Amino acid sequence: MDALLLARTLVCAFFTILFLQSGLDKVVDWKGNLDWLKGHFAQAFFSKATPLLLGVMTAMELLTCLTSAFAIVVLWTSGPQEVPLAAMGLACTSLLMLFTGQRFAKDYPGAATLATYFAVGLLGVALMNPWAKAA
Repeated sequence: MDALLLARTLVCAFFTILFLQSGLDKVVDWKGNLDWLKGHFAQAFFSKATPLLLGVMTAMELLTCLTSAFAIVVLWTSGPQEVPLAAMGLACTSLLMLFTGQRFAKDYPGAATLATYFAVGLLGVALMNPWAKAA
């Protein structure tokens, strides 16, 4: 196994796990998440749209999870290289959506935590470059 394939696989696995847990938690405990978010975003200008935004975020997280998992299969079967790159694009977009919410809620420590995940996402984008070759 080459190091590039391993790194690509691990980044996809990271986002599969991250967004599987987060998305499923929202599905399983919709009411609990919604109640918490209503309080969290009470002062934000979009507070009335919290249920809609939770639905959008849940769908985005589950889509990102599925795409990241499928990207692992694609990487190991030499499938279309655009799939892993798209997975990383979805991961970064999902994280930007979450980051935006945290910033508008003025939850700066939460936003700072997301910046670490975003750095992993940017690394994933660079790793999934179809022109990157193993040494």
